[in-house]
Order: sequence, then structure tokens, then C-alpha cells
Amino acid sequence: MAENDPSRPKGAFDHRLKRMREHGLKPEFRLEEETEAQKNRYINCGWGRLVFANTYQDMDKLIEVLRNERPDRRDIAFYVRDPHVLVGSAPQELFLDPSHTFRLNLATYRPARSRRKGFTVRRLSSRSDAEAINELYIRRGMVPVPPEFFWSELDPRTTTILVAEEDDTGSIVGTAMGIDHSRATSGADQGSSLWCLAVSPQARFPGVGEALARRLAEVFKGKGLPHMDLSVLHDNDLAIGLYEKLGFERVPFFTVKRKNTINEALFAGPALEDKLNPYATIIVNEARRRGIQTEILDAEGGFFRLSYGGRSVACRESLSEFTSAVAMSICDDKATTRRIVERAGVEVPDQILAGGADDIALFLEKHGSVVVKPARGEQGKGIAIGLTSVSQVMDAIDVARTFSNDVLVEECVSGQDLRLVVIDYKVVAAALRKPAEVTGNGKATIRELIETQSRRRSAATGGESTIVIDDEVDRCLDAHDLALDDILPQGQVLAVRRTANLHTGGTIHDVTGETHHALIDAAIRAARAIEIPVTGIDLMVKDPRQPEYRFIEANERPGLANHEPQPTAERFVDFLFPLSVPQPVRTTLSRAGS
Repeated sequence: MAENDPSRPKGAFDHRLKRMREHGLKPEFRLEEETEAQKNRYINCGWGRLVFANTYQDMDKLIEVLRNERPDRRDIAFYVRDPHVLVGSAPQELFLDPSHTFRLNLATYRPARSRRKGFTVRRLSSRSDAEAINELYIRRGMVPVPPEFFWSELDPRTTTILVAEEDDTGSIVGTAMGIDHSRATSGADQGSSLWCLAVSPQARFPGVGEALARRLAEVFKGKGLPHMDLSVLHDNDLAIGLYEKLGFERVPFFTVKRKNTINEALFAGPALEDKLNPYATIIVNEARRRGIQTEILDAEGGFFRLSYGGRSVACRESLSEFTSAVAMSICDDKATTRRIVERAGVEVPDQILAGGADDIALFLEKHGSVVVKPARGEQGKGIAIGLTSVSQVMDAIDVARTFSNDVLVEECVSGQDLRLVVIDYKVVAAALRKPAEVTGNGKATIRELIETQSRRRSAATGGESTIVIDDEVDRCLDAHDLALDDILPQGQVLAVRRTANLHTGGTIHDVTGETHHALIDAAIRAARAIEIPVTGIDLMVKDPRQPEYRFIEANERPGLANHEPQPTAERFVDFLFPLSVPQPVRTTLSRAGS
């Protein structure tokens, strides 16, 4: 159809031209006016180099830069003009990153009307900030940054690093990095970009990621930069939803990376074990990384078989053929576990088998507060803590009997719940497990806060952790004269469970490096008494840095996920297949550790 065809309105041609420009958009090369200072530009971001591919006219030079990537870093070639040609020139070394590029137009961007409460977004300012950022990177599977980079190589005029700090605890719960392209490329590119947005799964307040992204947008808008770009994995629906909410729009720019072990999951395609839970997945991924053959026996149940060097071992998560049926039986019966570890010199709380009301009354009179739990069971099911009346105990016994015929009544020991992961009779991780809690905002009911927090915990743990509203929640609220439909005041923190199990919404906080040697001794002694090579030993402690404790239970199938940065999966695979151990081996905590 001719352009002057009167049957077609002029607006249709304008729309078509606009669509062609948008969908045919490519990063521009500044050929004639480009100076030497504007050619072949990249910037060191600590985790790797951000390579501005749109400043490279010679593709061979771009390939050479990517080939010089350091083994422990992840370089990113951004704004690749012809990614198919670049990858086709070095198909064994490069791959097209399965990510989308999104752009925020800073000229039309408007800040949020109100600031999020409960945390403050500020710039990186101390070494402790840098250490906290690296912890977030590791938790999110990102490449950590050498701490000295933040002080010796980072130019704050080019690179902006933000952190989100909780107001009441001082904990760093989020971070983001922004790059000023104009400074990084000497004016060859006039935009900016957002990288390494990471939010802690322990963050208690919503909106941390949004606040970090908005603050960077405001920083770059204040500099007069026209837009802010970012790259996000195509299947990260939650992140994409956030960016679209903020006004980002997808643009046809592409990213190329080098094939290395860090990027393996991106170019090797989806793993076969998509339906495995996080506790099985972390082990299978570590095995595959070492070239150990993996066979999924039953994904839903977490069963798999690993084969290497003539040895084949069937596992269910961290439970393997090397754990005997006798050891499993001991762990399954909490009363038996207690007797065996007590004979080995491990401190245990006083305990009786649930009987009549008279026996319960005498036990309560002696201890004041008790715990009721099924003699057999796991994941905190059927456990009630802090009971102080006979009627409470008898009701809790009825609930516990739905999980086990035998029910135990135990002295309630106050303190913190410490999980020690023991592999091959060495402690490889120690973590405080804290019960689920919510923080009031002055608007939402406690029920709504619990439901919101439960969704966050579920998303952060692949559906493994949720907060069920049950009798345990009611008891926690009754202790504070509260009900589910009450509105919790702004900033008030309320524990909604007393059990700290991950499955019931609890959170895990690593304390491996500061755990007292007496607690490590107790965990190893308990594991040896049971003769179980892989176990999670639960102790109630006043403080992980002090020697006082009481043994709670032993778990024959401890979850190895969520113990970052400790190498739990690595040590488990080391135990199964010693010949597969990569060098150098990271040191684990032993009896001499503290």
C-alpha cells in the first residue's frame, strides 16, 4: 500500500514506524565522533566486569576481553548488538544469557509518595556493610566481592552501592549496585543500570527491593541520566513483576556471558530434578557439579541415587545408606534418644511419659513450665511449648497423640534453639533457629501479618516453610492478651510460635564461627553415641558462645539447605564419595574449634 493511499490514515504509518523503531532497536555505535577513551569500555564491579559491548567495533576484541575473565568472577557483556554473530564466533566459550533487559525512563519516573517504614536505605559506609553484602550475595547464589574492592578500587562517582538497614536491629537486609554509564564509558553511553539487587529471606519488612530500586532511580535521575536498565532472568516472575510495577519496560538489548562453572545452570538447560525439594536439590546440584552421576528415584519424596568411582549410594535428602536402621530407630524414638545420649555424658532435660493428670500436676509443680511432644515425629509437628497448667498439658497431649501413641512431657528449658549439623562426626554448621514472628504496621491484623509473612517464608524456601495458624499460635497470642483479629501496633515484634522449626515458619541464622567448643563436643558425643554419621543435633542454649546447654533431639535427616555460607552439601558429598573431594577442601569445625 502506498504511503499516500487515502484509504489509510496517516496515523497508521506513524504507529508502524514507531513499532519498527522499538522492535528493531539496537545499541548504537558512535563511529565518527567516538574518541579512543570511549572505545572498548568495561568497568570492574568486584563480582566481575560489566563490558559495554556497544563500545566495541571489533568483535574479536570483545571475544578476547570475555576470554580473559577470572576463574572466580562473572563477566557480563551488555548491549551486544548482534549476539547471534558473537556467540557463533565462539560457540564453545560463549552463550546468550536467558535474560530480559528492562528500561526505566527517568524523565517520566516519579518517586513513591511515601517511604517504606521499618528500614532505611543508605549508601555503603563501612567494612561491616561490605561483609553483610557478601553474605547476601552468597545466600542468593551470587558471586561475592573481595572486601578490599569496596575501598581500593570502587569509584563512588561511577558505582553506587546501597544497603537497606533495619532501623531497630541494624541488620543489613538488602543491597543494590548502580552504574553510571556516562562516567564508566567517558560519555560513549549516556544511561545507567541496576545490578545485584538482593534481599535477605530474613527481612521482616516488605518493600525492601522496591525501595532500593527506587533510590537508585532517584540518584541517576538527579544526575540527569535519561534511563536506568537492568537484566533479569526470563523466568524470575517475582522480580519482573516488581520492575513492571515501577514502570520498567522491556527493551530488545541482549547479554552474552562466558561458559564457566558459575554460569553452568544458565547454558546447560534446566535440571532434571525440578520437582525435588530444596534439601535434595542442594545435594544433587553439588554432586553434578563434581561429575557424579545422578538418578532421580522419586522426586516427590526426595529420593535419588548417586554413583561415582564404582560406588553407588541411594539417598533421601541427607539420609543415606550409611545411616543404619538402628540409628534411625533411635532418632525416631525421642525417649530412647534421650537415654542413649545421657549415658554418653550429654546434658538432657527432665522428662516423663505422659500419664494421668496427677502425674502431670506433680511434674508441673517441680518445673513450672513444660513441653509436650510426640515420642515419634519430625518437623515440629504436635509440639507445644511453655505450658503451665494441667488443662493445657492434657489438651496438648491429645493433639500430640494424633502424631504418636506415646507422648512425652519434658521440662521446659528456656533459651535459644541451636541446630548443629554433624557429618562424619564433625560439626560443619551451627545455626540458631528462631521461631516465626511478625512485626506490626499499625494497620494490619495479626492474622493478616501472619498470612503475609507465611507467603514470604514460603517463597524464600521453595514452599518448605509456612506458618500454620493453630493452637500453638493461639497460645502465643493468649500469653500477650492478644487475638488474631487485633491490630498490632507499628514496630511491635510478636513471636507467633514457640517452636523454631523451619517448616513452621522459623528462620535460620548462622553462628558456626562463634559456637562454644563445649556445644560442639556435645553434638559430636551425641552423634557417636547414636552411631549416626549424618545428623542434626538440637540443643537449647543460653548463648551459642557459652557452654551451658540441654540436649533436645537428634534428626536423622537434617536439612542441609539454608545454612549458607557453610558448605553442608559439599561436606555431605565428601562423606559419600571421598575421592570426589575438590581441592582445596574448606575446613570444617571439629572438637578443637570454637
